[in-house]
Amino acid sequence: MRDDTLYENDDVKEAVRRLPENLYNERIFRMKRALDLSLKHQILPKDLWTKYEEDVYYLEPYLKEVISERKEKEEWNKK
Repeated sequence: MRDDTLYENDDVKEAVRRLPENLYNERIFRMKRALDLSLKHQILPKDLWTKYEEDVYYLEPYLKEVISERKEKEEWNKK
């Protein structure tokens, strides 16, 4: 999934921390599977690939919330 490949800056790390347990566990499973396949020099079977139109940006709402809170905090610190 696209959100699994985001560069993990502070905002992304906080958004991942806020994920519900089931979404977090699914993310970890996908990353472990990718690491396992990489170590075995194998490719995920094509029938298991996420299709572009089926990709869900599961992290986006949490990330937007974190960024919004950070910007608001920065504004308050300017005053």
